[in-house]
Amino acid sequence: MELIINFISPVVALITAPLLFGIINKTKAFFAGRKGAPLFQAYYDLFKLMKKDRVVSGTTSSITKIAPTVIFASTIAATIFIPFVSCCSPLAFTGDFILLFYLLGLARFFLILYALDTGSSFEGMGASREAFLSALAEPVVFIVMLTLLRIDQTTSIQTAFGLYADKNWVITSLIIIPMFIVLLAENARIPFDDPNTHLELTMIHEVMILDASGPDLGIFEYAASIKLWLFSLIITKMIFPFQGLNIMTEVSVTVCLMFLIAVIIGIVESVMARCRFAKMPQLMYSAGVIAMIAFFLSISNIFTTMVAE
Repeated sequence: MELIINFISPVVALITAPLLFGIINKTKAFFAGRKGAPLFQAYYDLFKLMKKDRVVSGTTSSITKIAPTVIFASTIAATIFIPFVSCCSPLAFTGDFILLFYLLGLARFFLILYALDTGSSFEGMGASREAFLSALAEPVVFIVMLTLLRIDQTTSIQTAFGLYADKNWVITSLIIIPMFIVLLAENARIPFDDPNTHLELTMIHEVMILDASGPDLGIFEYAASIKLWLFSLIITKMIFPFQGLNIMTEVSVTVCLMFLIAVIIGIVESVMARCRFAKMPQLMYSAGVIAMIAFFLSISNIFTTMVAE
């Protein structure tokens, strides 16, 4: 039964991930005084793209053919490591968060290869920017994860999110902030990227998939929505430990918090503009400093507890 519960996350992600895009767009439309697209517009778009024909440039290689499948498979596989419903996961092992984020890294690697394989200078520029930002975000993610595991006194992220542990909410708050900044960077949201821009010179994620069409473009967009869903679930699990609640209450609270995160993303994108590229490293460095402060506080907190005992 516990093994089955572990696979709830991929199923829920496949069903509900595009809805987060709809909530973000509705929030932005509200702040702009517009009605906006329907809440389920992302589902309509995916369905429409899947019915279209694929157009592939003659300059591409087999990388272009396999990249969408690898990207989607790696992203959906990563969701297995974050339990949607709290349980003692039989899949938990020491350092499982490393596999989680390197599955996402594998997806990014093939996305960059896809952009380079097209032979487009614009897509190559986007690939370079994507690699640069991911190199800045990766240390922040690992510091946040190590701090989280220290707080919960475990070596597995599945155990940390699946079982209740008394948290230091000062430290937890400090790791939520950099994790939210990483969410914006990893999912090409403002202030790091503008998902609605049409200027190739300012694009990062969008410019890498300019040559994608039909089912390939649909798979890229679907994988992007699942990635956003995954990061939202991670922050949700940081905010609220669900141990002791019945399953229906836990699922309801999880869904509400994830929708709230989508609303917050929409608010952020409504009240601020995209940063200049030269300023993005400074923002990521700030997130790293906050994460390091939380990490050192977690060390001192454990040391103080040991002395008291």
